[in-house]
Amino acid sequence: MLLTDKVALITGGAGPNGLGFATAKMMAAQGARVVILDLERADPAAAAARLGEGHLGVVADVTDKVSCDAAVRQVLEKVRRIDVLVNNAGITQPRKVAEITAADYDAVLDVSLRGTLHMSQAVLPAMRAQKSGSIVCISSVSAQRGGGILGGPHYSAAKAGVLGLARAMAREVGIDGVRVNCVTPGLIATDINKGLIPADRMAGILEQIPLARIGEPADVAGCVVFLASDLSRYCTGVTLDVNGGMLIH
Repeated sequence: MLLTDKVALITGGAGPNGLGFATAKMMAAQGARVVILDLERADPAAAAARLGEGHLGVVADVTDKVSCDAAVRQVLEKVRRIDVLVNNAGITQPRKVAEITAADYDAVLDVSLRGTLHMSQAVLPAMRAQKSGSIVCISSVSAQRGGGILGGPHYSAAKAGVLGLARAMAREVGIDGVRVNCVTPGLIATDINKGLIPADRMAGILEQIPLARIGEPADVAGCVVFLASDLSRYCTGVTLDVNGGMLIH
């Protein structure tokens, strides 16, 4: 198995139909001990229990640095190490540029971009001390093509910021044995977009995707597992597109 004896922490991973939980399931199947970190109302402990025995659920808010640091301390007290961090937590809003308020902007950037920084800062001391680690950041095709299907321009900005932050971190921490990479999903069938795209519009979207289907959470999870594992041990600063060909560049 690809992740035997590894400890993997996944933010925003409690939603049963989301990218985070799909990644958690696949990592657990590959031998990892999984820690699901999410808000209290998402019940990360229950999500971890669905994976089987030995996995953990931890309550934290990625927009709050104190909360992130406390969560990582809690994990290290229980399992002694963190080998993988998946920065998955994120939110989106369907806004036009003129409609974006200051509160909208702060909400979206705080979770996706500030949260990625906070969690990476929290795990890096442990990864540096053990001279190994893999951080995988979930960005979006929206960051690359200047807008997605549902998210507003501030979502594109947040996800583009994740790409820049991850690349800069990769340059800085590679010397410590820590790799930092990104995945850029296209349109994926999750609860975030369920029922929001009319059939006629979906037909037009599918015409622009060479693989002729929207993605499934497991499609993204497989690529995250690859970047977390030693199969990608000479990859850092990489952006791995998972969009069915929606964007070929």
